[in-house]
Amino acid sequence: MNTREVKISKYITLAEFCTCTQTYHKYNQHINPYPQNIQEVIPALQDLNKFIIDPIIDYFGREKFRLTYGFCSPDLKKYLEKKDPVTGQKNGRVAPNLDQHISHEINKNGKYYCERLGAACDFMITDLPSTELVEWILQNKLPFDSLYFYSNEQPIHISYGQQHKRDIWTFNNSGIPTKKGIADWVKLAKQIYGVSESES
Repeated sequence: MNTREVKISKYITLAEFCTCTQTYHKYNQHINPYPQNIQEVIPALQDLNKFIIDPIIDYFGREKFRLTYGFCSPDLKKYLEKKDPVTGQKNGRVAPNLDQHISHEINKNGKYYCERLGAACDFMITDLPSTELVEWILQNKLPFDSLYFYSNEQPIHISYGQQHKRDIWTFNNSGIPTKKGIADWVKLAKQIYGVSESES
């Protein structure tokens, strides 16, 4: 069986989850985007999709779901950390020891790149402000580990793993994170974006 054809959810294949980034498409001849520790990574990706992504797509529809960053292979990590020769900017934000995109991959020293384990992805629902997406996730009590909110027009980051911490982080224009409890998030969303206070 071709691993790339494996479906990790009702809607998404492993290939889509591993090859959705702009960086991969830019450097695809040099990147192996697929997991090496298949025995642990595939179940982690399946759990992320089963408990987080599938319910979201079930509600909003597959055609509106846009995945922007899924699994980060060690090869992809290297290229995300590289600077674009034209702009001088890094190809992407990457924090492999924290953000769970690298899942259960193991480094050359035999240790997990990210001790948080689990799995993560970034996505958006087209034509839906990200504040409303976060509000829906909270209302439906999805068991995420961490959720990163950048702005109403940008994708959110969400992870699923063993802890189900339900931590929410917001980022300012300089990329500085602030941790929000769920109650704090709802208050902030109500004040700034006019989102109804329906989660406590």
